[in-house]
Amino acid sequence: MEFKTLSNGVKMPMTGFGTWDLRGRECVSCVQKAIACGYRLIDTAIMYDNEEAVGRAVRTCSTDRGELFVTTKVNGPYNSYDKTAKAVDASLVRMGLDYIDFILVHEPYSNFREMYRALEDAYREGKVRAVGVSNLVRRNYDSLLKTCKIVPMVNQVESHVYYPQTGYQKYLASKGTVMESWAPFTEGRRRIFEEPVLKEIASAHGVTAGQTALRYLVQNGIVVIPRTSREERMKENIDLYSFVLSKEEMDKIASLDEGRSLFGWYD
Repeated sequence: MEFKTLSNGVKMPMTGFGTWDLRGRECVSCVQKAIACGYRLIDTAIMYDNEEAVGRAVRTCSTDRGELFVTTKVNGPYNSYDKTAKAVDASLVRMGLDYIDFILVHEPYSNFREMYRALEDAYREGKVRAVGVSNLVRRNYDSLLKTCKIVPMVNQVESHVYYPQTGYQKYLASKGTVMESWAPFTEGRRRIFEEPVLKEIASAHGVTAGQTALRYLVQNGIVVIPRTSREERMKENIDLYSFVLSKEEMDKIASLDEGRSLFGWYD
């Protein structure tokens, strides 16, 4: 496993486990399997309605809590300073945890700056170890930089081989913010596992197209959080560190960039 060191010195795993559509017992089981496979970053959100299940898996797994990096996100119904502050406490209670490793404002809501200020205060109070944002395009991000006291440590955005946003990644890095990818497999918007460029490069390394797609992002300094309920795929998705893509291979994959969101987030 490789790590990104955040601006406050906290180490964030480069490969995490996404839980966005997992619920109840299935979620508990999948998170426990993921941890057993070696995942240490577990990504949830209030919006996903599975914080309780994620917390149960974290509390009952055999891995020490200090080795895990639990992420959650605050969404639209908490669109104020006070509501966000209460949301942080409620997430801690739902997950049954003493602290959250990383918490984000889920989208650029009308009061996202006030929401972020509440996260900054939660950080100062020791309730969370790192704070960040999600789905902030550059204009939103730059606007936040004018008011925040803590530069967002991470910005979680759409990023995959068809829209990697590598230019934005470099800009964020210049400000001290790590980019994290949601939908690294496009959530079915493209037949990424059948992509000829990825399959050709994967064959040369004895890996899969999916591993190649993830490795491309990781090699560009982008954290990935693929989601699957299949244990064999969990093992595959985390096995990204036994091969390295050459510059020529990276350039070939870069040619897949369509320069636009597949989800309409940034129109």
